[in-house]
This record gives sequence, structure tokens and C-alpha cells, in this order.
Amino acid sequence: MAEKFNFNKGLSKLEEIINKMDSGDLSLEESLKYFEEGVKIHRQCHSALKDAEQRISILTENDEYNEEKPFEDS
Repeated sequence: MAEKFNFNKGLSKLEEIINKMDSGDLSLEESLKYFEEGVKIHRQCHSALKDAEQRISILTENDEYNEEKPFEDS
């Protein structure tokens, strides 16, 4: 069974990849390898965010929190 994706670890890994690529010390092949890995992680992060957004939407579907209300200054 595949391990569940950890969003925070994914973001940390993306930051590592970006820093390595920004260093300018990588060969073209290494850069392509890191780019490919970064795209994969980006897609996983995007999917995790969409899933979270959908869960929030379902949970708040019938709540008063979804209704737009004017701000009331206390």
C-alpha cells in the first residue's frame, strides 16, 4: 500500500530542490532529474490542497459560515 502523502514534507522537499537548482552547481542531467521530482511533488501538493478544499466545502456546505454577511464593527 502506498504511503499517504505528507503535505508539509512535500513543501520542504520542494524547497530543497529549488535551493539545489538555484545553486547552479548541477549538471543538466541532475537539473532535469530534480525538475522531474519537483513537478511530481508539486502535483501531489496540488492534489492534497484540492482534497482539503473539497473536504472543507463538504463540511461547511450547510453552515452559516458559507453565507456572506456584512462585517459588524463591535
